[in-house]
Amino acid sequence: MIGPYTIEDWLALEPTVDGSRLELIFGYLHLTPASAGEHQNAAFLLAVSIREAIRAVKRAGDLYVVPAVNVEISTAWRTALIPDVVVMNRPPVGVSFPPQAVVLAVEIWSPGNKRAERETKIAGYAAAGVSFLWTLDQGNELRGPTLTAYRLERDQYTAENTIQAGAPVTITATPFPVTLDPADLTP
Repeated sequence: MIGPYTIEDWLALEPTVDGSRLELIFGYLHLTPASAGEHQNAAFLLAVSIREAIRAVKRAGDLYVVPAVNVEISTAWRTALIPDVVVMNRPPVGVSFPPQAVVLAVEIWSPGNKRAERETKIAGYAAAGVSFLWTLDQGNELRGPTLTAYRLERDQYTAENTIQAGAPVTITATPFPVTLDPADLTP
């Protein structure tokens, strides 16, 4: 069942003052507390790694790495998300962006992200036609971080790379090669 809020309602809301994120999922507002330092550090380090990879292939003028921007996923689904990092195919000017501007979205899962929320976000990015999606599970005391890189095929994501901490690996589910070790994304 679709909730009462629209993307226009979401965009009209005042920004939060405490660093929390307010996303719109199926017409319902979802407030996520401000990210922990580990989460913010991983997002920053991923953004830097992605930016370096873009520069290495000399595409710095046509791709832009931006943290935590509003992406209008679907008006019909009344869904708008704030990925942790995006790569856009246009300059990041404005407050929100259509999914056609996003070539890669990155979500960093926090322990509080419920499975249904994760699945809904993944389905939303796929339905919106975002070509590449990366998810980073930050791990815990028993296991290190894991990055999964997906490629959109026939309106569904296929996991192309699943990278465990331990050694640098080149990610191919992306419009440009990125080599990293998920262990480097933790403090």
